[in-house]
Amino acid sequence: MKKVRVFSTSSCPYCVTLKEFLKENNIEFEDIDVAQDAEAREEMIKKSGQMGVPVLEIDDEIVVGFDRERISQLLDIKD
Repeated sequence: MKKVRVFSTSSCPYCVTLKEFLKENNIEFEDIDVAQDAEAREEMIKKSGQMGVPVLEIDDEIVVGFDRERISQLLDIKD
């Protein structure tokens, strides 16, 4: 099983949509609120080069934003 981490904030509608998509497809993930965790925010920026959320880490792959096609490909989700 792949390790999935979602860097998000509670006020981000794309983050909510992404997490619902993962739940609907029975994908376990760690949800990291970068508005509350400065260390995680720095980690996210370092890995992605982005300050915006969501940022998804699947094993060592970084996906910026809710890119359904790329996420489905990386997690082997069939639509």
